[in-house]
Amino acid sequence: MIAVIGAGKMGEALVSGLLKAGTSPDDLIITERYEERAHELSQRYGVKSVSNADAADQAETIVLAVKPQDMDALLAELAPVVTPDRLIVTIAAGITTSAIERRLASGVPVVRVMPNTPALVGEAMSAVAPGAHASPEHLDRAEALFRPVGRVVRLPESQLDAVTALSGSGPAYVFYLVEAMTDAGILLGLPRAVAHELIVQTVYGAAVMLRETGEHPVTLREAVTSPAGTTISAIRELENHGVRAAFLAALEAARDRSRELAGE
Repeated sequence: MIAVIGAGKMGEALVSGLLKAGTSPDDLIITERYEERAHELSQRYGVKSVSNADAADQAETIVLAVKPQDMDALLAELAPVVTPDRLIVTIAAGITTSAIERRLASGVPVVRVMPNTPALVGEAMSAVAPGAHASPEHLDRAEALFRPVGRVVRLPESQLDAVTALSGSGPAYVFYLVEAMTDAGILLGLPRAVAHELIVQTVYGAAVMLRETGEHPVTLREAVTSPAGTTISAIRELENHGVRAAFLAALEAARDRSRELAGE
């Protein structure tokens, strides 16, 4: 039995992905603090909604899909009922496995996962890291939860703050770029809908090229960059405005904030 505690957008994406991958609704349970939302998800997916304590009692794998600020209260509720034969999988940004282990019974295995929002369309990038008591079998179980909603890599937990900055927050950077390029298209005289369609398909196509060709991004960029052409003129302006340096600084700031969340 798998329990998803906190059926927000990411929790719902996980439930949907598992069901599409063949998991029976009878093998899934959810918890949700809002009764109306719990009823809606139960009707939509055919899964049972229970209390947090009941979920921890019934499920062998318990996914903590709550916001970081809600984790303390949840762990206080789960601590009396979670035993070492359960697997805890947490997707809360910035909260370490050791912080969760300290709040639970000795020996409870914890696996930390950093997915991102493209899980909603089955294209997530998730990084999985073990806690002190997690075995390879526990990691396999955690990875199996997230493969139906995208790709999975296994990393040491020390690298998860960087993962949070890069892929966890990464979709927001892409959306920000699309927004800026759409505005540029409007400035250049295109209707907003046309500019948006041009940019979205371009971003999608470029991502597919990176994935399918396996080429380094520099190689693909140079293939578009003709001598004295339009592309190199644009890239010169990006470099003049420090766009590359701004991205480096932005990701460092996101990494640092993830570390702060762990401390808080």
